[in-house]
Amino acid sequence: QVRLVESGGGLVQAGDSLRLSCAASRGTVSIYHMGWFRQAPGKEREFVAVITRSGATNYADSMGRFTISRDSAKNTVDLQMNSLTPEDTAVYYCAADRAYSGTYYKQYDHWGQGTQVTVSS
Repeated sequence: QVRLVESGGGLVQAGDSLRLSCAASRGTVSIYHMGWFRQAPGKEREFVAVITRSGATNYADSMGRFTISRDSAKNTVDLQMNSLTPEDTAVYYCAADRAYSGTYYKQYDHWGQGTQVTVSS
């Protein structure tokens, strides 16, 4: 069973930085592709970034301010977010899949409960 628990969300001001963390079941981050997605109220869940089990990374076009990283020893995947804007306000989700490392959220098999990020102007 894959378990994913996000943390690090909160209320920040525009221009601030925030670091989200996804704690995964032991071994998960080394054998699964790990992604971050976000969902704003009334909008579809959207891709933010992914790190494959080989360590390759991919980002959504608009996420140049974000960096995804992995710590296999700690079984965590982090998302460093800089220069936040109110448009970044959303629930951020961690996802994992053994075979898929793309941008379509419905293809990921495992999800965390999400962590709220609110950016005030």
